[in-house]
Amino acid sequence: MMPLLIKSLPTLHFLIGFLIGSLTLAFLLRIILTWYPKIDLRTGLWPIIFLPTEPILSATRKIVAPIGGVDITPIIWVGLLSLFRELFLGQQGLLTQIIF
Repeated sequence: MMPLLIKSLPTLHFLIGFLIGSLTLAFLLRIILTWYPKIDLRTGLWPIIFLPTEPILSATRKIVAPIGGVDITPIIWVGLLSLFRELFLGQQGLLTQIIF
């Protein structure tokens, strides 16, 4: 069991990195899209960004209220994902240290 787990760690490292990178990009796009409030995120290609991020953002909005009318929840998630990526997948990250 243990050798199989060790052999699968590089794949797990890649998949977690890809997921975190994709979510970070989606949250960055949500930050940019807040500059254009007239865009309907439920039409066109925007649901690709809206659907994976909205459940996370709506749950966070219940905890963190907008500051000065500005929704800061995507910024919070970009920071949290960056921290998580660095702690687990960075050069000195936990998963990286286990693999190498």
